[in-house]
Amino acid sequence: MGQGTIIGVIDSGVWPESRSFHDEGMGPVPSRWKGICQQGESFNSSNCNRKIIGARWFVKGFQDQIPFNTAGGREFMSPRDGEGHGSHTASTAAGNFVEKVSYKGLAAGLARGGAPLAHLAIYKVCWNFEDGGCTDADLLKAFDKAIHDGVDILSVSIGNNIPLFSYVDMRNSIAIGSFHATLNGIPVVCSAGNGGPISQTVQNTAPWLITVAASTIDRTFPAAIILGNNRTLWGQSITTGQHNHGFASLTYSERIPLNPMVDSAKDCQPGSLNATLAAGKIIICLSESNTQDMLSASISVFQAGGVGLIFAQFHHDGIELCKVPCVKVDYEVGTQIVSYIRKARSPTAKLSFPKTVVGKRVSPRLASFSSRGPSSISPEVLKPDIAAPGVDILAAYRPASRDQDDSYEFLSGTSMACPHVTGIVALIKSLHPNWSPAAIRSALVTSASQTATDGMKIFEEGSTRKEADPFDIGGGHVNPGKAVNPGLVYDVVTEDYIQFLCSMGCSRSSITSLANATIKCKLKSNTRLDLNLPSITIPDLKTKVTVTRKVTNVGNVASVYRAVVQAPFGTSMRVEPETLSFNSTYKTLSFKVTFLSTLKFQGDYRFGSLAWTDGEHFVRSPISVRAMEAYAGV
Repeated sequence: MGQGTIIGVIDSGVWPESRSFHDEGMGPVPSRWKGICQQGESFNSSNCNRKIIGARWFVKGFQDQIPFNTAGGREFMSPRDGEGHGSHTASTAAGNFVEKVSYKGLAAGLARGGAPLAHLAIYKVCWNFEDGGCTDADLLKAFDKAIHDGVDILSVSIGNNIPLFSYVDMRNSIAIGSFHATLNGIPVVCSAGNGGPISQTVQNTAPWLITVAASTIDRTFPAAIILGNNRTLWGQSITTGQHNHGFASLTYSERIPLNPMVDSAKDCQPGSLNATLAAGKIIICLSESNTQDMLSASISVFQAGGVGLIFAQFHHDGIELCKVPCVKVDYEVGTQIVSYIRKARSPTAKLSFPKTVVGKRVSPRLASFSSRGPSSISPEVLKPDIAAPGVDILAAYRPASRDQDDSYEFLSGTSMACPHVTGIVALIKSLHPNWSPAAIRSALVTSASQTATDGMKIFEEGSTRKEADPFDIGGGHVNPGKAVNPGLVYDVVTEDYIQFLCSMGCSRSSITSLANATIKCKLKSNTRLDLNLPSITIPDLKTKVTVTRKVTNVGNVASVYRAVVQAPFGTSMRVEPETLSFNSTYKTLSFKVTFLSTLKFQGDYRFGSLAWTDGEHFVRSPISVRAMEAYAGV
């Protein structure tokens, strides 16, 4: 349960009255803890307990960059969460047991975080003001304080936009802060970003981070659309507001534009609907891009006097709340409804309340919005590392009013996937307190699953619907049971990261500043490829490349592992040696992998794997190779 572990959450604060943060059954505050419960607006020492053992807030950097006014707003000049995001991530990582949680009857059941008996330390750096957000100065300060306070793990569901800054640039505060944390033995778990399904959008790509992609779960919220011709079609919804229990007139938004000369009514852009023609009707809106979301469309329908919304969109994971009863459908269902409208003399429809269904949908799938690799700044480092649940996650949230104690909301994003892995890291850390951050990351990556509940490979959602590859899910979907007993781990020491930064062309002075030590760059040709990661990525295989790795035995002392190779298409792989024999003397062994391109022309990434097995463990490393033709004179 993560008992005795301290999880630091760098986010938008916490709503301490939430039932997820009660301390019943919690152990005492660890004696090593040096943090404080910092007071502020609507927050004092009584808001901390054995669950929330510390809370700090950082706003000076934000104040220096963006003038703001707190009067009449939703924000608090304190660790109290003015937005909800921080409460959601903290409760997902380590929320205590709460019975009978639901969102207005949906997803009812027992709520708990990944490590429900772990302690929480809250570091508020993100602010819910107009043009709000988080600044690098506040982030760096939060990392420094968290390290000083004595957290065991840090969860950071924050990211930078593309193009990414260098890992030693002060504007990449997460890379710098997490490097300091890693030096102190603190694993840092980060979100991969929500730029999918576009490639090269992954964020938080520093090799010392654990970067998490988002996957779907097997819970759905089906809602029926009953047409006037007695046909029933299905979509999804989490809106449980006032439904019209009878049939209502149904129309297509394209038929009721406010200005027929402007083509904005199809997807119900703000102010695009004719209120006279929309009043009292259920309206179907069709979004042809991701520039219009269901909430915005529902506001347009509500303002025009409509009583319901059917929102047809290309597959985009996550369901939003609406201002009117609404159902989200795909293009196929949307087209059938529009066809019915075009044929019927007086089309009508009725929208049903959503239900909760668990176990019927194949899962996991990679969420459509989850950012994809390869890394745009260090393509030799596979990112993301791992995938975890991040779609329609129900967790604690900021209540609608200040005098309310409790609220639970659905949110989707890699921000929700990150704390799932944070909770699992707490479980690993409680069992293996001496494992390094790199060893923990290795255990997660090499034990991950590539198989969905239907027995087939995990697929990605989005524009392609293809099998998920390492740039989508890293090692695969997180598997806590296997991660605590991985057999072998790929460990990394600080000097390896320093030489990696040297190989990226970072100046000695900037690396010295980052490491707070005098460093010496060594000139080696394969430094980036030889970084001892639990994966291998070769972005430009010309003819032949040999990479080196070493593994440490954390299982039975006397173990023999043999290599199992799945070479990427167009590439041959040779592993030397093919067998690794461990004993009490030889706990760490090295091996080499030679890659040879067998195709004359290529240019696209191909994927494979290298696994080591002793019959009990299957230590799998994902492999990504892009063969490039070496052109004469280029």
